[in-house]
Amino acid sequence: MLSPRLLLLRSAASLTTRSFCAGGVSKQGRAPDMAEVRNRLREIVGASTNWSDHQQAMAERVSLSSMLAKSQNDLPAKRMKDSYLEVHLPLGSEPQLREKYLTFHNTVRFGRILEDLDSLAVLISYSHTYNKALKRSPLSIVTALVDKIDMRQHIIYPDCDIKFTGHVTWVGNTSIEAKMHMSQFHDGTYSPILDATFVMVARDPENKRAAFVNPLRPEGPEEEELFQEGEANKARRVALSTASLLKVAPVDEERKIVHSLFLNTLDPKTVSFRSRVLPPNSVWMEDAKLKGLEICHPQERNIFNRIFGGFLMRKAYELGWANACSYGGCRPSLVAVDDILFQRPVEIGSLLLLSSQVCYTQGKYIQVRVHSEVFDPLTRQHNTTNVFHFTFASDRDVPNIIPMTYGESMLYLDGKRHFNQTVGE
Repeated sequence: MLSPRLLLLRSAASLTTRSFCAGGVSKQGRAPDMAEVRNRLREIVGASTNWSDHQQAMAERVSLSSMLAKSQNDLPAKRMKDSYLEVHLPLGSEPQLREKYLTFHNTVRFGRILEDLDSLAVLISYSHTYNKALKRSPLSIVTALVDKIDMRQHIIYPDCDIKFTGHVTWVGNTSIEAKMHMSQFHDGTYSPILDATFVMVARDPENKRAAFVNPLRPEGPEEEELFQEGEANKARRVALSTASLLKVAPVDEERKIVHSLFLNTLDPKTVSFRSRVLPPNSVWMEDAKLKGLEICHPQERNIFNRIFGGFLMRKAYELGWANACSYGGCRPSLVAVDDILFQRPVEIGSLLLLSSQVCYTQGKYIQVRVHSEVFDPLTRQHNTTNVFHFTFASDRDVPNIIPMTYGESMLYLDGKRHFNQTVGE
């Protein structure tokens, strides 16, 4: 759950609003909306909305390399309230905007919310590194990881205004953690919908090497606690990476789980390791896949001439949701998004292959892993770009997912680990 410190930072919102006004983006006294957030990002890096002009603008960013700090010590420390943002999504008062977010079942497309969170996290990071002496920022700030998104309310109304708030809570030498909170106005008050933690990284103007960011100076015990949470999150991520099943063998308890699953699928009529029988109310993992393909057009580019990370998250979420819907036989609700890793950028023109897999189930819960990769038809090479983890809940108990191969068993254990992190044992 997001710290109450965000509420204490509300007084800083007016400072952020004035900075938008200085850029000619927002009217005085009104929090910016998402369109203004994206316009502001284009101004910060000098990007254009026109494809041909945009390419030229990106080429001109190379000259900004001389403005990069040689070390973090050369940059002034910033406060948490320096990066505080409050952004509105007026679904209740702007019917035309509502169409973009509306589903057939009169709910809000959560994939669109993921896009908005991604844009907001980038602008929060740029607010932290803002230097009024520079017309354009030499930094290329991109999403490295969606650490977690916890849903606090599963119903998002399509005709009620939404408010996003957030700020930087931790920084490393070249990385930034941004926490965000989303609430919705309903029955006369704003109610919490979700809490999100993103990790951003700063790169040079060409997006080729790491660049230093301003240090963060916590003020008071609550901000210090937030900063220490960021340190703990970093340590947790390192520990999880070290214990990855792609690197080390499962622990003893996990090995017993895999063997138990294997024994439960042996055919009692034969004495053979190869003869397998699907238990009642179960589905083979091989039969719980759903795949998709996207051609990455310039329309989906970000401010750095690559495919927008929010677009990738939206497509992965929608594919994962469709798989969970098919598997459970009803419309599932999202419980959590966990550990979305951006391994490499997706270039414009790429063929993006998306593959979703139900990898773990427990009661009414469905854990879905979505793997994305770019395919080069000339070289026939596949390169992983992202891995997404989604936890969904059905309105009824779902069939048990059963792995058959050792590789599927590792997917099962990995899904169980992610499920335990988000829902708990």
